[in-house]
Amino acid sequence: RIWGAEGTITLFKGEPPTNRLLVDQHQLRVRDTDGIVKGYPAEFINRPPNPQRPWDLGQLASGAQLHIVDYSTAVEGKLNPKPLESGGAPAVHFAIATAMMAQRLESWVLADDGEHSSFNMGLAAISLKRGTAPAGTPADAAAPEGEVEIEESIFAFTRSPEQQVGKVAKGGSSGAKVVLSQPEIGNKGTVTISVGDKSWTRDVAENIGRETPLEGSSFTMRVEGYWSDFRIDNGKPTSVSDQPNNPAVVVTLRGRGVPVAAPADAHGAPDPAQDAGAAGAPQNRLTLFIADDGRITYELVSRKAGRSTGALELNTPLPTGWADWQLTVDRTMPHAEHWMDFNPIASPAAGANLPDGIRVRVQQEGSTIEQWIPAGWQIALPTAPAPIQVAYGWKQEQLPIALELLDFEVQRNEGSDSPAGFKSTVRVTDRDGGSATGQCWMNNPFSYPGVWWRTWSGLTYKMSQASWNPENLGQSTIQILRDPGWLLKWIGSLLICTGIFMLFYLKGFRRPSAGSPTAAASAPPAEKRALAEVAS
Repeated sequence: RIWGAEGTITLFKGEPPTNRLLVDQHQLRVRDTDGIVKGYPAEFINRPPNPQRPWDLGQLASGAQLHIVDYSTAVEGKLNPKPLESGGAPAVHFAIATAMMAQRLESWVLADDGEHSSFNMGLAAISLKRGTAPAGTPADAAAPEGEVEIEESIFAFTRSPEQQVGKVAKGGSSGAKVVLSQPEIGNKGTVTISVGDKSWTRDVAENIGRETPLEGSSFTMRVEGYWSDFRIDNGKPTSVSDQPNNPAVVVTLRGRGVPVAAPADAHGAPDPAQDAGAAGAPQNRLTLFIADDGRITYELVSRKAGRSTGALELNTPLPTGWADWQLTVDRTMPHAEHWMDFNPIASPAAGANLPDGIRVRVQQEGSTIEQWIPAGWQIALPTAPAPIQVAYGWKQEQLPIALELLDFEVQRNEGSDSPAGFKSTVRVTDRDGGSATGQCWMNNPFSYPGVWWRTWSGLTYKMSQASWNPENLGQSTIQILRDPGWLLKWIGSLLICTGIFMLFYLKGFRRPSAGSPTAAASAPPAEKRALAEVAS
């Protein structure tokens, strides 16, 4: 748009008003050494940059030359902490491998870091904390009295039928045994479920996503997923081929029964704030502890083997009890700072939500710095006399009005949790001190200023409900549109429609053809004779 504005603003209830509009255009933003934030268009549809043909963005305030040298649709970030002489937080690098699935995973974990203090494998979690592992105490294995609602998901592997992995979502463990038969070409095999002295066999393909009762019991089963060649990629199960080389299945059991262990929390994972023995049913997790002297201890919880603690030496494998997975700690840093390494991914895994990114190059006084910048990140690049801050993402514009979310309502369909509609109550303030409060919901926008001549001329800001976050009912995304030329576009469209109507339905406005009787009667005598000769 040339004169108007269109974009979205995400608002949070209880936060101060904001006027930053996100526009559907990519931009590279640089906070230069002179304190000025400079924006460069970064749309790569027609001519994406490459190392042979980089984009030259000119000089920065320090005289450094800025280039965009590459673009990728998927950029992956991995934690790679840097050592410090003092301060920071301790870091540990480990590798965990399984011979059964011929797979090896490795990662850094950083203590006191909410996002990178743990590594989630999907079937288990590994975390790092300061201090020493608590002394081992026998877990409370007393079963609760009476029946409760049970919901448990169980992973079963054909190649290792004794190494099933369960995750309790509600109530406790059902004590069920799940065995997956060897699939053949063209099918996915059968799964046998045993609870107590009863067993049931079901076809995997026929029960994927289907709730099926287990006759003679209060449980139902549902096949949540099947992988013919099971691997773990980015903490999520995936299949690397269609051949049944390592078949695996996850079955969810629901029903009332007496759990074989104490109930876990509603999310199937123990509360880290509680003691491991009182956190509920044992889940697969490993907590590493690093002391001030660098000594490493661990607390290991396995659904099969229970809870154990001990000391861990570098480069010494630790059997986890999760199938045949073994963990080895090979590097430690007593003082480290958070740092991420970003690299492009040619073919990301299915379901991976990776951002796009660009690689920038800064040349200054004979030195060259190159760095990948993923969308939504801001990274500092070391230049003289001061570092610059580089960010890549959606273009931001400052509006002359600011929005504040006062309330967000979600109406549910009767008898269910599905939303029937959602409504935002916003307060709008401008630079002159004016303000107004209004509501917007589906097909019902709110305009500011709301005087009639501004609405008809398009000189108003129209706010519509764009989206919402089901996990945070204090968040709302508002679309804002200011289109001063909308009336001219409608008038032009109306004139086009009028012309088409006159062309086809009003004969008086048609232009007669050369050979028609009306054209011959109105033609001069010389033209009439010519028409007569042609006709004869």
